[in-house]
Amino acid sequence: MSHYEQRLEKDLEHIRGEVSDLATQVKEAVKNSIHALLTANQDLASATILGDGPINRKMRAIDALCHQFIAVHLPSAGHLRLMSSVIRINIILERIGDYAVTISRELQRIDGAPDSRLAQGIERLSNEVQLMLKQAVASFDQDNIELARGTISMSAQIDNTVAGLYEELLDAQAGWSLMERFAVFSVYHRLERIADQAKNLCEQTIFTVSGEGKASKVYQILFLDDDNSCLSQMAEAVARKHFPDAGHYVSAAGREPAKELSDGLVAFMDAHGMDSSRAKPEAYDLTPAELNRFHVVISLKDPVTSYIDKIPFQTTALNWQLASKPEGCACGEKDYEAMHRELSVLIKDLMGLLRGEEG
Repeated sequence: MSHYEQRLEKDLEHIRGEVSDLATQVKEAVKNSIHALLTANQDLASATILGDGPINRKMRAIDALCHQFIAVHLPSAGHLRLMSSVIRINIILERIGDYAVTISRELQRIDGAPDSRLAQGIERLSNEVQLMLKQAVASFDQDNIELARGTISMSAQIDNTVAGLYEELLDAQAGWSLMERFAVFSVYHRLERIADQAKNLCEQTIFTVSGEGKASKVYQILFLDDDNSCLSQMAEAVARKHFPDAGHYVSAAGREPAKELSDGLVAFMDAHGMDSSRAKPEAYDLTPAELNRFHVVISLKDPVTSYIDKIPFQTTALNWQLASKPEGCACGEKDYEAMHRELSVLIKDLMGLLRGEEG
């Protein structure tokens, strides 16, 4: 190994060591912020808040090291990817430190430790989030793509946990003060954001090692109408045809499913290149636990709230009133054509909003 190569590797090792130290400080800040909140330890909360200063200084020092490395070594390929990722990871870790500060400050808005039921929720969520963060940091330290991918998959469980905790906060019988609800809501939100940043860290690990960019988001979309015999079926088929890789689409009856599809619908779908092989009126479990996986729920007849008692906190509800929808259930060729045109425009606009030009 030449003198230049030795210097390059030494500089890389130094930068990686500094990032590892920063990650350790940030993980400790998150741990301390939660412990302070659950035990009403104001001294520990204050220490965590003040400890954000060294985290910010370390972040700026790493940023300077990365730019110095690029200027001195003019890296390419793998080394350039690493510097690009370190700069992003540096920002990610600094943001996580900020979330720990916010959690610590929430102690000032709660009179003592949180209610035992709220404390259990905070502890459960924080344990999941801290494990995800720990594995995300380890995946970068070890250049372990498989660990990074496995850690990313943990985000779905955390989303479910968060959704359930948000529902608990709305419990009118719990007897919690408004201030306490707001404070705990803020803690949940920051923990959720830490999980999101851990996911981003894993994506940077994958990019560093393999050059593979961030995967496009796949949206979960549910189409509803009364009986799933026509409108929702066509909406699902249109979305599958035009945006097959952008989303996972489901159609269902908001009430009782019909015994069969509307006359002529299958023939129309087949003639227009839409897959009708799975078209069958079906019901769906419309409980919050099941609906939580959907990013968007769209009603094509009555308002979404007429079908769903509680819309999950992170699910967006849309009501599409089609001008082309005929009265009653009887549809002819012209009716199907008009609905198809209108649904195609609405779905195209929606996917454009969700995915931008890529949509």
